[in-house]
Amino acid sequence: MSKVPANLRYSKEHEWVEVNGSVARIGITDFAQSELGDIVFVELPEVGGTILIDEPFGSVESVKTVSELYAPVSGKITAVNESLADSPELVNEAPFEGAWMIEVELNDASDVDKLMTAEEYEAMIQG
Repeated sequence: MSKVPANLRYSKEHEWVEVNGSVARIGITDFAQSELGDIVFVELPEVGGTILIDEPFGSVESVKTVSELYAPVSGKITAVNESLADSPELVNEAPFEGAWMIEVELNDASDVDKLMTAEEYEAMIQG
């Protein structure tokens, strides 16, 4: 069974968001990484760029497939997890801890309110 931390918000595309003030940290969920299989490459955008809600911002490549990463919120990228370039397997090992992908300065904090709670996300993945 997938871990779904209660303190995070979730997108229908299986990204998680942790909000701290006006900054959102984004990664992919435990469910997503388990569906993808062994992650071999992570492509992330540059710091200083912007992401738009529901638009692709990068990709994750596994032994099975390549999956787009979709922005759960809009904002300016303030940090990128550089360790994923050398250690993409962190996404499998620690999707919520060491494998956050980007941090963004939120354009609109209400974006987060449109995301699913842990309970809603759990209901979706259990189908």
